Amino acid sequence: MSGDGQPRKHWFDDEAGPVVRPYAMTRGRTTSAAQHRLDLIAVVVTEPDAGDPDADPTLVPEHTEIVGLCRTAPQSVAELAAELDLPIGVVRVLIGDLVHAGLVHVSRPVPPAELPDESILRDVINGLRAL
Repeated sequence: MSGDGQPRKHWFDDEAGPVVRPYAMTRGRTTSAAQHRLDLIAVVVTEPDAGDPDADPTLVPEHTEIVGLCRTAPQSVAELAAELDLPIGVVRVLIGDLVHAGLVHVSRPVPPAELPDESILRDVINGLRAL
């Protein structure tokens, strides 16, 4: 009960601790310059000469966590969102920030339409066997 006799309305669990809205991590932004390249299966890789993300005061702790996860192994955007337990939109903006800062780069898998036809690959294999 509150001081005025009204029951208190809890909008979060007392044990959850402080709650940060996702848009607070992105400073209210919903897109980034690199957004067009960041579909769910895009792979995020740490740049080999990437510095320490902790040294940049404009980056939030989630930026540092993304760089740390990608240093261990390349991660897809979907994997990063799952690991960080954040919405995809937030992760895309955070990755865009890291691309802009030169800490990571994004590789897209080859779309199926651009892969060679299976019959061409069979012909190449048969040609190599004939040698």
